Amino acid sequence: MAMSFESYMRDMIQPMRDDLTRLGIKELRTPDEVVEQFDSAKGTSLVVVNSVCGCAAGQCRPGVAKALQHDITPDHLFTVFAGQDKEATAKAREFFAPYPPSSPSIALMKDGELVHMIERHQIENRSAEQIAADLAQAFERFCR
Repeated sequence: MAMSFESYMRDMIQPMRDDLTRLGIKELRTPDEVVEQFDSAKGTSLVVVNSVCGCAAGQCRPGVAKALQHDITPDHLFTVFAGQDKEATAKAREFFAPYPPSSPSIALMKDGELVHMIERHQIENRSAEQIAADLAQAFERFCR
């Protein structure tokens, strides 16, 4: 029996999801999950807009992993997957105004308000170490 395209894509994407979920980052797959988690998340929340693009694999996901080794980290860790969980991603992006949709991207929120944003153009030309350093500085500033 032939594998369906959707099944094939799920199998291809799962390792990209696992890169973040194995770090303890909670995956939000529906708009309702986004609203429920964001509304109840007191303190600081890191939200990673995951993506299949090369810069997500080469810099974004490894940068997030390195940043989460810092002494100070956000209270809550979330991810949505652009291009896969489209409605959840669109709902999450509503919280990131005035920034335009960007994937991958990384948002830091405090009590539901956006306080720091790293857009795709700030990811694709930087190393994982530079992204981790940027996040660590944001954690120092907002997660105390």
